[in-house]
Amino acid sequence: MMKMLNLNDIKNYRISSSWKNVFKKTLIYAVLSAGSLIMILPFLWMLSASFKLEKDVFRYPFTWIPETFQWINYMKIWKKIPFLLFSFNTIKLSVIITFLQLLTSSFAAYAFAKLKFRGRNFLFLCYIGTIAIPWQVYMVPQYIMMRHLGLNDTHLSLILLQAFTPFGVFLMRQFYLSIPNELLDAARIDGLNEYQIYFKIMLPLSKPALASLTIFTFVFVWNDFMGPLIYFTSDKVKTIQLGLRMFIQQYSADYSLIMAASLVSLIPVLILFLALQRFFIEGIATTGVKG
Repeated sequence: MMKMLNLNDIKNYRISSSWKNVFKKTLIYAVLSAGSLIMILPFLWMLSASFKLEKDVFRYPFTWIPETFQWINYMKIWKKIPFLLFSFNTIKLSVIITFLQLLTSSFAAYAFAKLKFRGRNFLFLCYIGTIAIPWQVYMVPQYIMMRHLGLNDTHLSLILLQAFTPFGVFLMRQFYLSIPNELLDAARIDGLNEYQIYFKIMLPLSKPALASLTIFTFVFVWNDFMGPLIYFTSDKVKTIQLGLRMFIQQYSADYSLIMAASLVSLIPVLILFLALQRFFIEGIATTGVKG
């Protein structure tokens, strides 16, 4: 009788524990779903507004599904302003700057993580410490320097200024620290020099970190507004973000066109993230691990 009682108690305890786990998971999923809905709500409003007439964007009561879809809005954005040229300029800057940051950050991070030289840690701290300096502090000196070099209103000005990033060096260095030094020592014994080790061993192993840095850099350059606003004046070099501003200046804030153009500008970033999300998640999970 005692054994039966104990077995029943154990069975009841397991059932109770199982229900508690189900309730806990349900609560967590409900909270996460509510948070996700709140975050995606502005994008749904943007999508809805892009298919409406200008007079219907802020009509009360608000309707999520337009009575008539204004597909013509997505045709107008290419005719109202040189949106295709702005898109090409943005893609050009984003690709070039992202490539340069991947190259310079990974190269410098390898030296800071795996090479031993005098003053390495001090130099790394000084370089990383520049992250704490607000951009507004050195914005004017940078502009004066670019003006003296005659690079104002050219893409080269932003490319030179954004080719290096302390954050990228920090991110790549943290990942390189998780790679065993014994692997590099074995490569040196086999006769590889530091450049060969970097290109043949470190870069292939650092795909997750490179993917993370690619997303961060590409999204930053793609969405950058202040940099192009300061250095670009002619339409031939302007970017998408400045083009969106032109809708407000020239067409009295036509929000239906602004929302349509904004959605089109999100497509490359979305494609990049979906293509690299597996490496991105792995990179974020491993860059803080020191082996």
